[in-house]
Amino acid sequence: MNIPADDRTFRHLGGNGPGWRDRLSRFPTSLLVLLSLLTLGGFVVLYSAVGGGENIDYVWRQSARFGFGAILMLVIAMAGSEKVYRRYAYLFYGLSLSLLVGVFLSGTIGMGARRWLEIGVLNLQPSELMKVALVLALARYFHDRSVSSGLGPADLVIPLLMIALPTALIVKQPDLGTSILLCAVGMSVIVAAGLEWKLFIGIIILLGASLPMGWNMMHDYQRRRILTLFSPEKDPLGAGYHIIQSKIAIGSGGLFGKGFMAGSQSQLNFLPERHTDFIFSVLAEEWGFVGGLLLLIVYCMIILRTLIIATTAADRFGLLTVVGLTTLFAFQVLVNMGMVIGLLPVVGIPLPMISYGGSSMLTLMIAMGLVAHVGVHSKQHGRTI
Repeated sequence: MNIPADDRTFRHLGGNGPGWRDRLSRFPTSLLVLLSLLTLGGFVVLYSAVGGGENIDYVWRQSARFGFGAILMLVIAMAGSEKVYRRYAYLFYGLSLSLLVGVFLSGTIGMGARRWLEIGVLNLQPSELMKVALVLALARYFHDRSVSSGLGPADLVIPLLMIALPTALIVKQPDLGTSILLCAVGMSVIVAAGLEWKLFIGIIILLGASLPMGWNMMHDYQRRRILTLFSPEKDPLGAGYHIIQSKIAIGSGGLFGKGFMAGSQSQLNFLPERHTDFIFSVLAEEWGFVGGLLLLIVYCMIILRTLIIATTAADRFGLLTVVGLTTLFAFQVLVNMGMVIGLLPVVGIPLPMISYGGSSMLTLMIAMGLVAHVGVHSKQHGRTI
């Protein structure tokens, strides 16, 4: 049988649909454009945050990561059929869980936490992979089960265990921010799968009742971070230093900011972690309220674009995958901005596509590749939701 050239190319990649040119035409280009726009703006802020020309290597390294991430996103979106990621979802989850166990047993320690695993030349942070793996595994679990009415308690036992196992390992690292993020992402998939509102309210009440136990399990420095949220002035040179300096930087930016590389808090080294978790403070100080608002608008456009893709998903797995990954992206934006303006505790969540760091950027580009994959396959099959 003669197979068209496009189909032969695609089948070599593991798919069984039309050729790669057809798929390329379905690729959500606007999503990649928005991500590129966001990241290019991030390079400008990063250049200022690290002090300019002498440390421009930070910008080059971040550029290389984004370039690799963009290629990865394109490959994930184009390669394989719509069933490939569903088929291997549990395997990916199991592999990520094994890596987390490896971190627990023999991970490397940095900044007071055991979060990394050295594999050859790679210094891997498995908790980042778990964010995507958990979404895929939960999406497959609910895809494989036909639920005519809302989810009942019996339907939640295995999904909650799937959330609890990696969360417990990440809490032990300790990494409070990622563990909370993992719970939020997992719950978003469960709610989207059809959780009954009465049961949802019951879970919220149960979580509220378990807060005292969670408080007792926290490390002392984690408790101080939460208490500092309400009164940072009590320890201005210790636990409250980050928040106080961040608020000064954001407030001094005013409406239009002090100008590029003209922020006193960032350029005079008053602002800590200014190229990673607190990079939004640098942006707000130098570009003001208008700069922060423009950034927020781009984030909202990305989130809206992914939600549009979710509404056109060909099956339940695609819908739940996009909902979970969109929650991952949006929750990171919400928590990071909340903590730098003093509304949430400092929990070490980076600002998506802006903060310096490879693990977070590559994880988000993989996530966006999967979202784009759902978009590529959304129009060529009948919906089965």
